[in-house]
Amino acid sequence: MKLAGEKIVSLTAYDAGFARIIDEAGIDIVLVGDSLGMVLQGNENTLQVTMDDMLYHTSMVSKAVNQAMLVVDMPYMSYSTSEQALNNAKRFISEAGAEVVKLEGGQDVLDVVQCLRQHGISVCGHLGLQPQSILKYGGFKVQGREHDSAEQILADAKALQDTGVIMIVLECIPSSLAETITAAIDIPTIGIGAGPACDGQVLVLYDLISVSARLPYMAKNFLAGQDSITDAVSAYIKAVKEGTFPDAEHSYQ
Repeated sequence: MKLAGEKIVSLTAYDAGFARIIDEAGIDIVLVGDSLGMVLQGNENTLQVTMDDMLYHTSMVSKAVNQAMLVVDMPYMSYSTSEQALNNAKRFISEAGAEVVKLEGGQDVLDVVQCLRQHGISVCGHLGLQPQSILKYGGFKVQGREHDSAEQILADAKALQDTGVIMIVLECIPSSLAETITAAIDIPTIGIGAGPACDGQVLVLYDLISVSARLPYMAKNFLAGQDSITDAVSAYIKAVKEGTFPDAEHSYQ
């Protein structure tokens, strides 16, 4: 899809009901995100989400996804070592039905990525704003605006690609940096708050239908003006595929 210039569209899902709706609407990637800690559990961040939480929700989602690629977030402190990461990733694949595991970090997680790839497990990277590092950032803040930070994110993206990740989520970085990274690597970039130049986009489903407690800057309520959640998801898919979302209003500069 990247080579063909076709945009990749992704949404989160946390249960079979919503997973079926977005899968049947034609979504390319379903992500069981640790964002469930915020939108389902009501926490201020994702740090309280456990392996049991993620296995439970992934197993529900996998039963309803028949077409899309199914990706799952590895939660906070579930991949601190290669051995721990491998054991947990195996559970997501064999017990819960996931196809790809996603983890946050750059050159600090290369050993983990290499271990997973050596055992045949596909990995999605995550750079920019990394929600599991929120305490280090001092809040949900845009990353990569300073030269050194931008160079580090670019270097991390190249390193992750070379180590074998199949795609990288870029969260809350300037649009120009996301464009540079997307052009510099051969694997797809999936943006959230990273501008229109990424190879694809992902949103939290609860943001898309505006039932989150707070709508993030980069999100858009696609349910407005639609008759159903299915119509809202279809409108989102169409907007991403046609390149009308995200626009400048929903991107960081």
